[in-house]
Amino acid sequence: MPTVSVKRDLLFQALGKTYTDEDFDELCFEFGLELDEITTEKEQISREQGDCKASGASEVVLYKIDVPANRYDLLCLEGLARGLQVFKDKMEAPRYRRVSPASGEPQRLVLTQETAAVRPHAVAAVLRNITFTQERYDSFIELQEKLHQNVCRKRTLVAIGTHDLDTVSGPFTYTARPPADIRFKPLNQTREFTAVELMSLYKTDSHLRHYLHIIEDKPAYPVIYDSNGVVLSMPPIINGDHSKISLKTKNVFVECTATDLTKAKIVLDMMVTMFSQYCAEPFTVEGAEVVSPDGSTCMYPELAYRTERLSSDFINRKVGINESTERIAELLTKMCLRSQPTGAGDQIQVEIPPTRSDVIHACDIMEDAAMAYGFNNIPRTTPGTYTVANQFPLNKLTELLRQDLAAAGFTEALNFALCSQEDIADKLRKKISETRAAHIANPKTAEFQVARTTLLPGLLKTIAANRKMPLPLKLFEISDVVLKDETKDVGARNSRRLCAVYYHKSPGFEVIHGLLDRAMQLLEVKPARGEGYHIQAADDSTFFPGRCAEVFVGGASVGRLGVLHPDVISRFELTMPCSALEIDLEPFL
Repeated sequence: MPTVSVKRDLLFQALGKTYTDEDFDELCFEFGLELDEITTEKEQISREQGDCKASGASEVVLYKIDVPANRYDLLCLEGLARGLQVFKDKMEAPRYRRVSPASGEPQRLVLTQETAAVRPHAVAAVLRNITFTQERYDSFIELQEKLHQNVCRKRTLVAIGTHDLDTVSGPFTYTARPPADIRFKPLNQTREFTAVELMSLYKTDSHLRHYLHIIEDKPAYPVIYDSNGVVLSMPPIINGDHSKISLKTKNVFVECTATDLTKAKIVLDMMVTMFSQYCAEPFTVEGAEVVSPDGSTCMYPELAYRTERLSSDFINRKVGINESTERIAELLTKMCLRSQPTGAGDQIQVEIPPTRSDVIHACDIMEDAAMAYGFNNIPRTTPGTYTVANQFPLNKLTELLRQDLAAAGFTEALNFALCSQEDIADKLRKKISETRAAHIANPKTAEFQVARTTLLPGLLKTIAANRKMPLPLKLFEISDVVLKDETKDVGARNSRRLCAVYYHKSPGFEVIHGLLDRAMQLLEVKPARGEGYHIQAADDSTFFPGRCAEVFVGGASVGRLGVLHPDVISRFELTMPCSALEIDLEPFL
């Protein structure tokens, strides 16, 4: 969940009421939020960087509030205060309007064909006659950063640019050019740089270096120019210094470039609806015309309202309450969803504003009704059906074995279920085609290419990482492996395995054999052919020739044990002999 830091006194001023910390915590809970921490900037810096760095820092009280990840309208003080005021019936949910310029044509943003290969979409809007204070300016910048980290997915989907409209002149052109051809003075720099120089400059920047990978391998970089050739921004990296906004800025041009047009519309709506309250005409946004490469035009922001219909019976049943249609409409209105009974039975018409992009289905509306009603006010009821829970037999067997294997002197390890192809094939002297492994279609790292088909590589890597520990090293793991199985609807199945290894100056086959005997004793399987268990010589390329045995229970093979082949040991960067045991536990249920 994103955490929003707001100054307590500014928040109370916006709410028009002062709360105690306990009362505000309760208000947050009622509204579906959580007051995570009460701190100060000085205390925060002192905790993170030490007392010497905190000297001179502000001692203004900060509220850190956890906000649901899909509630983008609560990521700044303005949206938070507005939502709480509507919730407490202090104000009605505002209506946001797109207006035409008082004089002249709307601002235009023209997209060229070159952007299609980099960031093909762009939207724009104008906040006209806005008044900034230091607090409003700080909140404006912070909201951009919150959106970048959240819905924008660290600028990969959307990048926001805000500009002082009075310092540039439209129409604006969004295009893509070779890096060497782009030259401008970036934000907070004293001279001009080419795009190539900027990418080198920002490789050491603690903030911007995280976004360079988005475009650095592209043959052309996206860039926005005004009609005079002045660079507004090179998205998604940096804005131009020429058009930077300040406390004196009166007209703000907001542009969002994107790889996802839907997300771009949501982000633009959030930016302008949150801060349009500071415009000369509150909650109005001046539209901008975006011209696509094919010549088609669209006006943004959309600020689209939509209506949904659902029954009060649906909400009553799902939440577990019994309220009238009119009462439920009132509850939804408190959550910024203007609602009213349609008059046709128990149907309610709900209007979803452009700030509530999180409302997708009827269940989202039902959740808001439950929140407004108060989760603590929902009457407790006895379930209509009774069930008796039991531990899953396989897990119960696993837990019992874990305790006894630990008592036998072995240490439990827990490894990743994914591994590299090399771990389960080459390193074990096998072919990958023989392993029946489920492969990851788009692995992000070479370490996680396939689902493991054996527990042995994980334990050997654990030993390799702990070679400095006193010998002998005795490890075991009881976990699932994944095997291809055409008879299953998903094409694969899990199999619970027990694996143990003994690493010392001598192979210690007798130790591993003794552990097998102890495990069979615990599983109440007697040493005998036929119904009991026995071992017999086997050939396996993972094990040393003549030092491998297959384990049979009830006449069926359940696993193998033996001394590992020297090649296997060296491929896992080990230097001493090692014995291993691996058996399937599911036949013992």
